[in-house]
Amino acid sequence: MSKRAGYGTRGKPSRKPCDMERYTVQITDEALSDLKEIYRYIAEQLQAPETAVRQYRRIADEILTLSSFPARYGTVSFEPERSAGLRRMLVDRYSVFYVIRDSRVVVTSILYSASDLEQRLKDRL
Repeated sequence: MSKRAGYGTRGKPSRKPCDMERYTVQITDEALSDLKEIYRYIAEQLQAPETAVRQYRRIADEILTLSSFPARYGTVSFEPERSAGLRRMLVDRYSVFYVIRDSRVVVTSILYSASDLEQRLKDRL
């Protein structure tokens, strides 16, 4: 019997599947408020309620993906947020900011990416 890549001599996988660590995703009141404001702006100011629902769902769905391998997104480049481990995930035109704490991912802010993100984050301190 020939040996296929990734398989043992009996045709069975040669390695055990790796258990992926799961994280609990938490969203702060401020980040939830940001998400509601994004929805409100699109629905009311842009008069596109269906688009607002779709955008809200896309952001929420992407946030939930942080339950596995949240370190796939890098830390921000500015201080002191970088030293605090603040990470940024892009979802369409929005930036989702979060930190990894033990087995938790804590979403702290959701901001429009075309704005001055560094200043807006500093204004929240």
